[in-house]
Amino acid sequence: MKLPHCPLPRRLRAQRVSCAIAAALSFAALPVHAATATEISSAQTLVDHMPPSATLRKIAENGAIVLGARESSIPFSYMVKQQPTGYSYAIALKVVDEVKRRLMMPNLTVKHVVVTSANRISYVVNNQVDLECGSTAHLAERDPLVAFSNSFFRYGIRMAVKRKSGIRDYADLAGKTVATTAGTSDERILRQMTMERKLNMRIISARDHAEGFAALKNDRAVAFVMDDPLLYGQIAEQGAARHEYMVTGESLANETYGCMMRKGDPVFKRIVDDVIANMQRSGEATKLYDAWFMQPIPPAGINLQFPMSAEMKALFANPNDRTID
Repeated sequence: MKLPHCPLPRRLRAQRVSCAIAAALSFAALPVHAATATEISSAQTLVDHMPPSATLRKIAENGAIVLGARESSIPFSYMVKQQPTGYSYAIALKVVDEVKRRLMMPNLTVKHVVVTSANRISYVVNNQVDLECGSTAHLAERDPLVAFSNSFFRYGIRMAVKRKSGIRDYADLAGKTVATTAGTSDERILRQMTMERKLNMRIISARDHAEGFAALKNDRAVAFVMDDPLLYGQIAEQGAARHEYMVTGESLANETYGCMMRKGDPVFKRIVDDVIANMQRSGEATKLYDAWFMQPIPPAGINLQFPMSAEMKALFANPNDRTID
């Protein structure tokens, strides 16, 4: 139902229109169907009548929502022809649809900012990104810094190796060079393991997952340790050479992915949680999973053939934001 128009003082209206014009200019390179000054002003009025939400207010004032996107977190969030796509990014866009509905802003601009494992948390904390749905683990150690939505994926941490290498377990890595991605829980767990098991490994901390896998591919490392769905994604990217690689080793940890947002905004978090929970309970999330993990995906039409685990099915049946670390 459309809310009644609430007249504003002339000076305040002028200030808000000025803010809208400034926002429009700052997003001049974005698609032409941007929120109008009237739409922005109406959304600001609507926010005034809602429970306090700094994130919704920022979105309403700017006429835009900023999503964090990854370059190579296949199939969760990655770039195809310089545009983000993926399983997690599709969830973020569902949240955007709900924000548009709540704020009555059908022309809300959607902007993406590319983030890495190393800078994603700071980008959210510093207001550069409003929502990041990618491959970010919800860990208890991150809770003091950011908030996490209901989880949308559960996974283990393992390693990708070349089949011909003969490496099948972590003991085989003793004295060798191993790659992982900088700024991830995988990196911390790998360093802890090499100390506890006295493996004396040399660790390459790559900028992103593609760079980490490239170290394995080019023989600069004998293994790439990462979240197992990301390993399958990188292997599938190798085309005809994908059969040269395998995922092996015990799971070093079991973790969950969630969407990341700023702390202290329960109203916005509730919106994100409800979107994810509704997708999981309705069967929409299962269809989305099948589309990204059991069918060909862009850009090359690869198929990860990664069936949904029993743990994932249990998560969908009972949506929650609990950590398992």
